[in-house]
Amino acid sequence: MASRCWRWWGRSAWPWTPPLSVGSIPSFRHQFSTQETTPQICVVGSGPAGFYTAQHLLKQHPQAHVDIYEKQPVPFGLVRFGVAPDHPEVKTAHCGRCAFWGNVEVGRDVTVPELREAYHAVVLSYGAEDHRALEIPGEELPGVCSARAFVGWYNGLPENQELKPDLSCDTAVILGQGNVALDVARILLTPPEHLEKTDITKAALDVLRQSRVKTVWLVGRRGPLQVAFTIKELREMIQLPGTRPILDPVDFLGLQDRLKEVPRPRKRLTELLLRTAMEKPGPEEAARRASASRAWGLRFFRSPQQVLPSPDGQGAAGVRLAVTRLEGVGEATRAVPTGAMEDLPCGLVLSSIGYKSRPIDPSVPFDSKLGVIPNVEGRVTDVPGLYCSGWVKRGPTGVIATTMTDSFLTGQMLLQDLKAGLLPSGPRPGSAAIQALLSSRGVQPVSFSDWEKLDAEEVARGQGTGRPREKLVDPQEMLHLLGH
Repeated sequence: MASRCWRWWGRSAWPWTPPLSVGSIPSFRHQFSTQETTPQICVVGSGPAGFYTAQHLLKQHPQAHVDIYEKQPVPFGLVRFGVAPDHPEVKTAHCGRCAFWGNVEVGRDVTVPELREAYHAVVLSYGAEDHRALEIPGEELPGVCSARAFVGWYNGLPENQELKPDLSCDTAVILGQGNVALDVARILLTPPEHLEKTDITKAALDVLRQSRVKTVWLVGRRGPLQVAFTIKELREMIQLPGTRPILDPVDFLGLQDRLKEVPRPRKRLTELLLRTAMEKPGPEEAARRASASRAWGLRFFRSPQQVLPSPDGQGAAGVRLAVTRLEGVGEATRAVPTGAMEDLPCGLVLSSIGYKSRPIDPSVPFDSKLGVIPNVEGRVTDVPGLYCSGWVKRGPTGVIATTMTDSFLTGQMLLQDLKAGLLPSGPRPGSAAIQALLSSRGVQPVSFSDWEKLDAEEVARGQGTGRPREKLVDPQEMLHLLGH
């Protein structure tokens, strides 16, 4: 089977900088002897962190071979399952010395110690697969779910296909004011005829066509200067066809005078919020807003205390919010309750207060409070030859460009250790040993050439409906199509 490797290109949804511009990372490419044992390196997770780590290792070491293991049958992680489907796909290119092995769950099908025995080094890049709980009464009610699960549902993540969100209500509340919250709001309010042109799943599109949601509130504990979304996502919301923004000018009083104190990206974002909230729109924009049948709004200085049940107790009827005020300055600014409360009626509650990673294997140290693997610059604490990159390394923060730089740095630490003789010497069997183990356990890996067959099938199914693809969402169907 021909091995593969990939290089990531930028996308409109995420800023991206070419690798050579990361000036803090010196090149190792010409420092390795061609007589050395071929380094066998394993990367766990095929999202951006995994691919960027692999890219750097392959680029900087002319003999390195990298195997990428992924629990889903298909690659690309966040870019396939976590980014809104109205953003274009990332392109990939092929080269040698890298192989993809999907449908392999590390920690279940194969252990981390088994990987460490087969490879010179192992990099854990499996991301943040869980969501932070609200930890408030009523969180378990029907009509309440995590934004992560909702995103997985409309993007075709197999584990979220049973979600079946009820969109028969008039108002939805999203608890959180980050990019994921804006993504979810945009999908809820985008006219279905626009979504028909994307790779959103057919099941999700059918449900959204029947949606009665007209208003979406995005609730945050702090104020306009602390929102976590970026200007691109905000601009998309403001310009969303058939919708109008609802921003209370009172929330923005006095902000203009404080803008000179904030960094430029935050300043530009806040200026856009200020214009939208405070300035009278021109005739064309005013007419567009007046004709809009749907609306979205930002509710600041509100902290969720309870999801209110419907009279029959079978669903959500609203969210009780504590009114807050800000204390502290700069990064130390925090929201404290004023004692006042208010109820926000709704029929759907989506929590978007952050993702978190899970422990993958008992042999790997894990900080359950921070939700990360303890590490120093990507080197896992007290476990030589084990590394981590991406969200499981630093927590679920930043965009794909952040993950790129972070992953390159982890790759650089690995290469430094390799050059310093800190990794095992002599040959290692790599994937040959792991494939034998998987075969003995009845696990059938999906190769990249297998994925290309699934990709072609998705594209073919999409052509019948005029869409870029129709995502396969059932792993068993995928394996059946591959003859596994």
